[in-house]
Amino acid sequence: MNTKEAKEFFEALDFMAADKGIDPEFLAEKVKTAIKLAVRKQYHGINNINVVMDSDKAKFKVSISKMVVDEVEDPANEILLDAAIAHSKRARLGELVEIKIDSKNIGRIAAQAAKQQIRQGVRDVEMEQMSERMGDRVGDVITARVERVEPISKNVIMRIDDNDVVLFKNEQLPGDEYVPGDMVKVYAVNISSNDRRCTLKISRIHPNFVKRMLELEVPEVYEGKIEIKQIAREAGFRTKVAVISNDPDLDPVGSCIGNRGIRISTIVNELGGEKIDVIKYSDDPKEFIAQALSPARVVEIELFNDKSGEKIAFVSVPDSQLSLAIGNRGQNAKLAAKLTGFKIDISPESGFYGEDAKSTLKEKLENRLKEKAQLEKEKETVVEEESFYDPIEEADIHAFEVENMLDDCENRE
Repeated sequence: MNTKEAKEFFEALDFMAADKGIDPEFLAEKVKTAIKLAVRKQYHGINNINVVMDSDKAKFKVSISKMVVDEVEDPANEILLDAAIAHSKRARLGELVEIKIDSKNIGRIAAQAAKQQIRQGVRDVEMEQMSERMGDRVGDVITARVERVEPISKNVIMRIDDNDVVLFKNEQLPGDEYVPGDMVKVYAVNISSNDRRCTLKISRIHPNFVKRMLELEVPEVYEGKIEIKQIAREAGFRTKVAVISNDPDLDPVGSCIGNRGIRISTIVNELGGEKIDVIKYSDDPKEFIAQALSPARVVEIELFNDKSGEKIAFVSVPDSQLSLAIGNRGQNAKLAAKLTGFKIDISPESGFYGEDAKSTLKEKLENRLKEKAQLEKEKETVVEEESFYDPIEEADIHAFEVENMLDDCENRE
């Protein structure tokens, strides 16, 4: 690389460092590492690779060193004296000779590897810097200013601590509308990196968004007097939060809802009207499931483990509350199942068609299981009978019938 090319190279390096906010010396070290990697890919087995970068003198040099020997056993790292003298008149046996490499000879594949290494180095630095600037914001609720909305993707560019951060469409609540200048609360999920940039990932649909909002609005939650045990959320529609009090004199549900619902309504308004059910957590699975299905009233619960190990809760509710227990689009039952870890099977108190209304849920369940087992047995019997079908035997029967018919015809004649 001549002086002019070297000067242009260092100018580009300085521009990249300034654009990314990276220390130029740190970036230069990353470039050196990348070039060594590229040379090693091009010259397999080489041990000594030298990279000299001096921006003040506009000096950029890449070379390899080989040992001068009488007989070459390792071509990658050894060279004969006659060949070594062509590179340096001072070459001597038993000493290293420096062989300059033209950057154009590194090769396309090796150069591509070098570029990739440089990009990775830049991303690593960006990640470190982003972590330093915003690492303490991860897991928190942040108030961001809307800068603009991309017309096609509907992604929203937001300003957080002098950084532009993207709220992607799939992280927005259904029905959210954004206008430049609006102040919007978002949840900082983590710091992420891709091929293009390193950034803070933000969301308004993450379950922990509701958890952090409760901590902000309910002092007892923030202080640890009330503990949030589980959260199940269908963002934009409904969330169920299971809470427990570490103080026996403190009502966890009432504290979260607040006087006349003022605490929970603040969160509901921030979430665009998303319904939030706060329920009391219990170590007793039956009691917890009954709470999780609120506002529906549960009459009876039977727990069952199927052959696959799946936990199932068979729940009986008053006939008039069956639709309430299931919920709109099955949301209430679905969120209750997610909250408790049980697959929930809901049936009316009177039972389904053909069941005795006076029977207990356990008796109805036993009858259903018996009927199911009987149906499976009948199916197996049908399959068995079909599997014993013999086409040759069937053909013999038909042949016998034909012979009898012919005999009858002959006798009549």
